[in-house]
Amino acid sequence: MEQSQQKGRASIAPAQPVYVKSAATVVGKMEGEGPLAEHFDMICDTDKFGEDTWEAAESRMQKEAAALALGKASLGASDIRYIFAGDLLGQNIATSFGLMDYEIPLFGLYGACSTLGEGMSLAAMCLAGGFAERAMVVTSSHFASAEKNFRFPVEYANQRPLSATWTVTGSGAYILGTERSQVKITGVTTGKIMDYGIRDAQNMGAAMAPAAMDLIRTHLSDFSRKPADYDKIVTGDLGTVGQELLIKLLQEEGIDISDRHEDCGMKIFDSEEQGTQAGGSGCGCSAVTLAAWYLPRLISGEYQRILFVPTGALLSQVSFNEGQNVPGIAHGIVFEHVGEEG
Repeated sequence: MEQSQQKGRASIAPAQPVYVKSAATVVGKMEGEGPLAEHFDMICDTDKFGEDTWEAAESRMQKEAAALALGKASLGASDIRYIFAGDLLGQNIATSFGLMDYEIPLFGLYGACSTLGEGMSLAAMCLAGGFAERAMVVTSSHFASAEKNFRFPVEYANQRPLSATWTVTGSGAYILGTERSQVKITGVTTGKIMDYGIRDAQNMGAAMAPAAMDLIRTHLSDFSRKPADYDKIVTGDLGTVGQELLIKLLQEEGIDISDRHEDCGMKIFDSEEQGTQAGGSGCGCSAVTLAAWYLPRLISGEYQRILFVPTGALLSQVSFNEGQNVPGIAHGIVFEHVGEEG
């Protein structure tokens, strides 16, 4: 009898190895002026990316990131069985217009800023189940289009509170496959929706921290592990406010990650120099930071295993305007370095 790939309440350990074959990043001007500038593949000196609208610019980012990922893997579009992709715009229009020219079967996803984790989870399941040999995962966000959709028009020039995060202008594209590489996915944990009663669209870190706490707690239980089993536990875009709350919530559960937790939103910008308040956010935040900073350290063997937990705030213009709370969700992916025998 085949061994079950299910682990505990919400996790999967793929029986068929799933590897990260390539990853590519495209970012905007501000991201290109931040601490990770030298690690990005493409930096545009204008956030319009040669397009007429912010939304079209976001589509262009996805198209360019996908092309770069294919090039790095020495593959063509016909070599990819499925795309798992999404963004923050209504009906995933950045994805639809950005990727349709590739003519690859596509699953359009929405997990807010956790979309990369959702996409990687589903792609890994698809590959481990034998339904494909290669899949692509793409996501993006854009500061101007996100502000227009979820907060205030950029032209309004409102005062941003210290709890606010700065939506990253960027797109990350990943190719996963069954062919061996130096990084593999060894675990997936799917999060559930958590509502902490937050109604402030300028405080996404507080809205998402409970979901990250629940995901990490569930993951450790499902795999019978402790935080010390990971070199880093990396959240997507909680920022400084969300990080403080996450660590506190986990400590109340008897779990201490304070010595190994990092947040993509805190790493991508220099908050003091760039005025980004609590840090970065958006689908593109975790997507470009994982590819630019963490994957190279896994490839080199500096990190042997990390738990990657992108987080999402599940709100819309409608729910926000109707006074609804902002629930959160998180998804977890375990990445491991592949040694000579891995």
